[in-house]
Amino acid sequence: MSDTPTTDFIRSIITEDLDNGKHDKIITRFPPEPNGYLHIGHAKSICLNYGISQDFNGQFHLRFDDTNPSKEETEYVESIKKDVEWLGAEWGENLFFASDYFDKIYACAVKLIKDGKAYVCDLTPEEIREFRGTLTTPGKESPYRNRSVEENLELFEKMKNGEFKEGEKVLRAKIDMTHTNIHMRDPIMYRIMHTEHHRTGEDWNIYPMYDFAHPLEDAIESITHSICTLEFEIHRPLYDWFIENLQDELPSQPRQIEFARLNLGYTVMSKRKLLELVQNNYVSGWDDPRMPTISGMRRRGISAEAIRKFCSTIGVTKFNSMTDPALLEFCIREDLNVKAQRRLAVLDPVKVIVTNYPEGQVEEFGAINNPEDPEGGRRMVKFSRELYIERADFMEDAPRKFFRLTEGKEVRFKYAYLLTCTKAIKDENGEITEIHCTYDPESRGGSASDGRKVKGTIHWVSAEHCKEAEIRLYDRLFSVENPDEGVEDYKENLNPDSLKVIKAYIEEALAEEEVGTTVQFERNGYFCVDSDSTKDKVVYNRTVAMRSSWDKIAKNLKK
Repeated sequence: MSDTPTTDFIRSIITEDLDNGKHDKIITRFPPEPNGYLHIGHAKSICLNYGISQDFNGQFHLRFDDTNPSKEETEYVESIKKDVEWLGAEWGENLFFASDYFDKIYACAVKLIKDGKAYVCDLTPEEIREFRGTLTTPGKESPYRNRSVEENLELFEKMKNGEFKEGEKVLRAKIDMTHTNIHMRDPIMYRIMHTEHHRTGEDWNIYPMYDFAHPLEDAIESITHSICTLEFEIHRPLYDWFIENLQDELPSQPRQIEFARLNLGYTVMSKRKLLELVQNNYVSGWDDPRMPTISGMRRRGISAEAIRKFCSTIGVTKFNSMTDPALLEFCIREDLNVKAQRRLAVLDPVKVIVTNYPEGQVEEFGAINNPEDPEGGRRMVKFSRELYIERADFMEDAPRKFFRLTEGKEVRFKYAYLLTCTKAIKDENGEITEIHCTYDPESRGGSASDGRKVKGTIHWVSAEHCKEAEIRLYDRLFSVENPDEGVEDYKENLNPDSLKVIKAYIEEALAEEEVGTTVQFERNGYFCVDSDSTKDKVVYNRTVAMRSSWDKIAKNLKK
């Protein structure tokens, strides 16, 4: 997945396990629940798990933890497969689902009942929470905790057969209601759900809880290292308890290792919150380019290579922290600087009339496609009497160090000629509508024949030969680094300026680019052809702005 050598505490553990002969082959997995689209945090986990499998010549599994049919959809399954594959992770024949193991997981539950280590409980959800105790006070045992094995087996089978209502009964592990780890206080293993499953249909009326099913799935697949984020560290004793008490039923005993999840500033990473943003139309969908989803980033023009580089740069640690999005932007620019071809586009246009240029004349000039690519070649751009430039590239009363266009000052129109502004035309509101210039015919290519130096260079497009385009300027989704901080509802911190739509003029060829193509609009940033683009309407998304003061911060973070 990456050519960059990587070392971290997880790889050190795996190396030690191999050296000690604990494993002959390393097997890792990425186990998403299909209840939403993947985001950049999942990308970190995918890169880590797949990268480890490659580093140690091991095996990588993609497994869907589809144990909650009320929230899962086939749409999510397909989107996850697409995203994982796009990131470069290959699972080959190792595609699995928790639902593949429902019979085996059920059999394991029966085994625990027979061993006196699980029981059917009739307490309501509210009563279970009350009996559970708190972090400082022990829990109380359920009055149903000492049911006989025979009664538990009978009730559990009736649960399976759909003879009880949802919430009427659950199956719980019999561990210790006074345990200091609250997750060990007789956790629920199965609940009743009369919900159709996206793969098994109506075959099941009970579904295993994540904390019970997940370790069994890992063990069934002979996963050697179950790598998860730090919030599951407190679940590890329960994970191990299930594995130890069912070791005769399982082919392996995986080792759980936790690492710090990715927290990216100015966005949210909770799938529940992302789903809320989608369902309530705060964004246009899961692939909205403002979303931290992999599909949103892909639509925005961010490459898989840039995401992998970002994940490699932030590394793997045991400490939770907030990652500045400047670092992600830095990785995107580094990637696109080499790949993206340069093009001319004017985002805030004002017309320029070259008064001494012959009417009807059109010239072509060679423009460099990418100065970072020796094989990038050149293209031809057309120059005519009427042009468009950026409104910000002209100033009436310019300061001394303003090296762009102003009255009486000569400026290089990139690739073409040197032009001098003679006057600006305004409308009744005082807004500039036209800028009149003259050109030096002897400066073809942008260099003066007498050797005089011109400091300013600006970009332009020919008014006659450009195309109109809709440009979507995407910014950060939230206006503060941590959207949950200081407010009752994180949506209060949504950035009202996260999307601005403008009309621009672009090189003719830009109207013919395929969806997903990313280019650099010279001096304006990197832009990608959006999926909304059609033959009659050209739409570009801003992928990332040009280099800014953020890059210095990013370079320091990278160090």
